[in-house]
Amino acid sequence: MSTTSGQRTRAGRITFFVSLAVFAQESTWNLYDAQVPPLLREHIGSAALVGLLMGMDNLLGVFIQPWMGNRSDNTRTPWGRRIPYLVVGMPLAALLFLAIPHAAATLPLLVLVMFAYALVANSFKPIAESLLPDFIPPQRRSRANAAVKIASSLTVMVAALISIFLIDDFPKSSFAIPPVLMMASMIVLAAKLRDSRSPAYQAALEEDRERRGTAPADVRVRDVVLDIVRDQDRSRLWLIVSILLFGGAWAASRALVTPYGMEALGLSRGEAGGLTLPSGVAFIVAAYPVAMLAERFGRLRVMMAGMAVFAAGLVLGTVVQTPTGAVIGLCVAAAGASSFLVNAVVVLWNLAPSDGVVGTYTGLYTVGWVGGGFLGPAVVGGMVDLTSWSLLLVHVSIIAVIAMLTVARVSALQRRSSSGRAL
Repeated sequence: MSTTSGQRTRAGRITFFVSLAVFAQESTWNLYDAQVPPLLREHIGSAALVGLLMGMDNLLGVFIQPWMGNRSDNTRTPWGRRIPYLVVGMPLAALLFLAIPHAAATLPLLVLVMFAYALVANSFKPIAESLLPDFIPPQRRSRANAAVKIASSLTVMVAALISIFLIDDFPKSSFAIPPVLMMASMIVLAAKLRDSRSPAYQAALEEDRERRGTAPADVRVRDVVLDIVRDQDRSRLWLIVSILLFGGAWAASRALVTPYGMEALGLSRGEAGGLTLPSGVAFIVAAYPVAMLAERFGRLRVMMAGMAVFAAGLVLGTVVQTPTGAVIGLCVAAAGASSFLVNAVVVLWNLAPSDGVVGTYTGLYTVGWVGGGFLGPAVVGGMVDLTSWSLLLVHVSIIAVIAMLTVARVSALQRRSSSGRAL
């Protein structure tokens, strides 16, 4: 009993540290998304070009995150394989973020600092998140990841509060708050956490010894991807496809809601922009319960149920096409979406053939999610062009249902398997 209690205490401690790291880095990203576009608008009249520059970080993430996750998988130091990158990357990202408003006087300098910040921040993003599967056993990863997702969601509110209360009066010094949070997080992680003691790191060392003495056997990103593509089971490939699809549905449900509110509901720009705020609260409320349900009834089942709820909520918002109906529908949809956002990466971690590649798998999850973020709004926007804005939420639900069918395929393949992995 005492051993179980000790394991739970350790899992809670690790979850807190990972949540702290994610909270700190996402605080910078959310303020970046909220307040860098106005800085660009001072120099650029084209909304498309502003959007292109703001999408630069996502494009960089597609290439950098899997590679850096893989680099950390293959790193061996007395401090572990993740913490050294965080101790270097987080202070550098904090300094670059702090420099953004000071570089805004000229467009070339602003773009250069934006690029540098996106490059550094993308480099350690999957590394911080990979600490969770390093320490937490497969059966408890959903609830731990739920706490991380809640911490990430709270940063939206932090960025909103900074924007509402500080940015107008203190346009430059307001940018110092997220970097301070990031530095505080780095100091705590450096002082309290050694991922060289994690079960996954110890397992990786054991694999190294079995392969070729004490030298690590590097695994390339290319090898990991080819293993997924060539695997006859196809579970991992179908899961990444579902991440791409549902990531597209989720991104479209966020990115296109403001014009939907204006065109279909007759709201002002400000009123339409506030439609998703209650759904953020619904997501936070639902995240931990769906994690508990997933650990009891199975992650793939709960993911499919949640995706069905997501689609149903959007259909409800279409049937009751009023501002109130839209808010209720989006709240139901967000609660359902939490089942996927909390559990999908956990399933991917648990499908990894070895603890030595979980960082690479975290990066591949991000590639799928960011890829969906690129394609989803464009595809759904095209569907709206062919029909009307009043059917936006239905179009998003169609993408979500297709994603649900791909998860159903993963579930069917796993039922045929005798691997016994914690899915």
